[in-house]
Amino acid sequence: MLPADMSLTAAFALSVLVAVAAKTGAWLWQLRTRNAGMVDAIWAWTLGGLAGLYALCGDAPAVLRLLVAVMGGAWGLRLGWHLWVRNHGKAEDWRYAQLRKEWGAGADSKMFWFFQFQNVFTLMLAASAFAPVAYRDTMPPAWAIGLAVLLWFGSIAGEGIADRQMERFRANPANKGTVCRDGLWRYSRHPNYFFECVHWAAYVPLALGAPWGWVSLAAPAIMAFLLLKLSGVPMLEAEMSRRKPGYDAYVRSTSALIPWPPKA
Repeated sequence: MLPADMSLTAAFALSVLVAVAAKTGAWLWQLRTRNAGMVDAIWAWTLGGLAGLYALCGDAPAVLRLLVAVMGGAWGLRLGWHLWVRNHGKAEDWRYAQLRKEWGAGADSKMFWFFQFQNVFTLMLAASAFAPVAYRDTMPPAWAIGLAVLLWFGSIAGEGIADRQMERFRANPANKGTVCRDGLWRYSRHPNYFFECVHWAAYVPLALGAPWGWVSLAAPAIMAFLLLKLSGVPMLEAEMSRRKPGYDAYVRSTSALIPWPPKA
C-alpha cells in the first residue's frame, strides 16, 4: 500500500524542489563536461520521478496512484536512457552549442537560468498530468483505464520504433547529408514528437470524473505547443533546411506531426 495524504500544495512545493535540484545537477554536469545536451535526459528522468512523487503524495486509490507512477516512470526511464545514450560522449547538441556561442563569456550563468526556465514547463506538465489522477476519491470507469493504458502503450511503442528507425538511418554512412524517409518518417516529419503528445494524452482518461480532471487536458496541449511552436519543430527544421539538401521538399510533401500518407 502506498503512503498517502500529503496536501496537493505541499506535493507541488516538493516537486519544485526536485525539479530545481535536478536542473542544478545538470548545470553542474555541463560545467565539467561542456556538454549541455545531457539536460535532455535529466529532463525526462525528472518528469518520470515527479510521476512517482505525486503518486506517493496523493490520496487517490492506491492502485490508481501505482498506475500513474508506473506509466510516468517507465516513460521517463525509456526516453531518458535513449537521450543519454544519444548524447553521452559525443559532441554537444547543436542547439546548446549555438547558445553557448551566442552567449560568449556569460554562457555558464545564462545556461543555469535557461535550465531553470525549462522547469516552468516541467512543473506544468507534471501538475496537469499527474496531480488530477493522484488526487481524487474515486476510480475512473474501467473503459477509461483501458483507454489510458492503450494510449500509453501505443505512445511508448511508437516513439521507440521511430527512435530506432532514425538511429539505423544515421548509422549508415551512405545516408550522411540525406533526409530520412524510412518507416514512420515517411508519414511524419516528427513521428517521435507525435507519440510524445500521445503519451501526455494518456493521463486524460485517468482523470475522468476527478474534481479537477479537466486540467489534464493541458498536458498534451503544453507538449504540442513546446514541440510545434517553441523548441522542437521550428529550431530543428530551420537547421535541417540549412544543412540537408532536399529537406524543403520533404517539408512540402510530409505531414509535420500526425502520420499521414505523403503528398505526391
